[in-house]
Amino acid sequence: MGYENILYEKRDGIGFITFNRPKVLNALNRKTVEELRDALVDARDDDAVRVLIFTGAGEKSFVAGADIGELAQHDAVSGKEYTHRGQSVLNLIENLGKPVIACINGFALGGGCEIAMACTMRLASETAKLGQPEVKLGIIPGYGGTQRLPRLVGKGVAMQLVLTGEMITAQEAHRIGLVNEVVAPAELIPRAEAIAAKIIANAPLAVQYTMEAVNKGMEMTLAEGLYLEAVLFGAACATEDKKEGTTAFLEKRAAQFKGK
Repeated sequence: MGYENILYEKRDGIGFITFNRPKVLNALNRKTVEELRDALVDARDDDAVRVLIFTGAGEKSFVAGADIGELAQHDAVSGKEYTHRGQSVLNLIENLGKPVIACINGFALGGGCEIAMACTMRLASETAKLGQPEVKLGIIPGYGGTQRLPRLVGKGVAMQLVLTGEMITAQEAHRIGLVNEVVAPAELIPRAEAIAAKIIANAPLAVQYTMEAVNKGMEMTLAEGLYLEAVLFGAACATEDKKEGTTAFLEKRAAQFKGK
């Protein structure tokens, strides 16, 4: 698959997407975002891909934010269109129906932090730095930063980060709940692969329904969320995988799930 600004490969049930503009710290430009969308659609529609792993090329950066040269050209009309376009791609990440693991191997600033927050979970290298520095450029986060960050870390902490624009360490990001784990740089991808392998061993539809219950339920009242959970539980009970999973458990053997 011939992309200019990302690398996309598949192996062992995992799709690996690497942001590949190391000379500009993997900064996001329009072409990168469109290539990302294309790869995400491919992964979504490929039953052989069960989990996605994101990372950045080189040792310095995951994604160091937007391409400032492009950003500087926007006016009110094009700026709104720019944010809608980016938000739609990040919404695709969040609602892909398959887990996406962000491996934050360096700077995750602005749009880079926002991409990571749209992922299902976030692992960070010990050397990673995260932040939403948009106010330093006279703008605000536009790819969901003002919405996903407070949902992850709480309103007060999110306000501090988006209003100061300060960068935080991987360790601080872990303390506030922005990242799941902090690992040594060499262990970042292997740790993500180990988590992915555990997910891949489970029933594909059960994984999909579980993610839907959590993602949609977060926006509902408790009563509405519980109703959604019951509906999805019922849907899971109607799958071949549920029959296989329960039968395998009773027969004391490993289940062979088919995603049906």
